[in-house]
Amino acid sequence: MRILLDQNLPLGLRQFLNPHTVMTADEEGWSEFLNGDLLRVAEEHGFDLLLTADQSLSYQQNLMGRRLAIGVLTTNHWPSVRSSAGAIAAAVDTCRVGDFFIVKVPRLPS
Repeated sequence: MRILLDQNLPLGLRQFLNPHTVMTADEEGWSEFLNGDLLRVAEEHGFDLLLTADQSLSYQQNLMGRRLAIGVLTTNHWPSVRSSAGAIAAAVDTCRVGDFFIVKVPRLPS
């Protein structure tokens, strides 16, 4: 699966998403794109999943008929994300094109 990490997620998440191919919006040169444009170019470039921490995405964009899955983490706080890596990886491993899912990541104290 080809996964695009939105710029609001910690890069360390990549290490928990093997064996998938993981790229970042920044690596693709898309760090300035807003959600609608990011979804469009991710689809055009064959990504299967967009992972983001933008919880307003589902309210801002029409997600019906998308050719990729969209996963939202409830926080981008790295210690919290790291401690939930197993749940995030499981959600990624079971998603399908067109899915929209939220991974509730408990926020750890800073």
